[in-house]
Amino acid sequence: MLKMDRAALEAFLATEFRQVAADFTIETLSPDGLSVRLNVGDRHLRPGGTVSGPAMFALADVAVYLAILSRVGPRALAVTTSCSIDFMRKPVAGVDLIADVRLLKLGRVLAVGDVLIRSDGSEVPVARASLTYSLPPG
Repeated sequence: MLKMDRAALEAFLATEFRQVAADFTIETLSPDGLSVRLNVGDRHLRPGGTVSGPAMFALADVAVYLAILSRVGPRALAVTTSCSIDFMRKPVAGVDLIADVRLLKLGRVLAVGDVLIRSDGSEVPVARASLTYSLPPG
């Protein structure tokens, strides 16, 4: 059951994280997960023109955060407690990235999500991440 729809998540991001909100677009949202786009710009690129690891980490982190909020409601103080990311291949240069999120566990205190990141237009993953979040009481 979703507690926040796409519009509510986008408004929350714009209010609570306005410094990065424009970098991300929610592509799809369902009770099973969501897809988030990293709107790739020059600031996301490393030498050689490919998207940097920190930009891919940010995409994974924001995507899991939004997936969790969609299910528990607006809890700004949910925080990442663990992240593991595998960079598997170079993203397509100059192309947006898409993160597909699946929540593996959504408990009272902890949430665990799995993320596959791919270049837009491709089904081949460029990175895979697993994140754990601590949820505030409420």
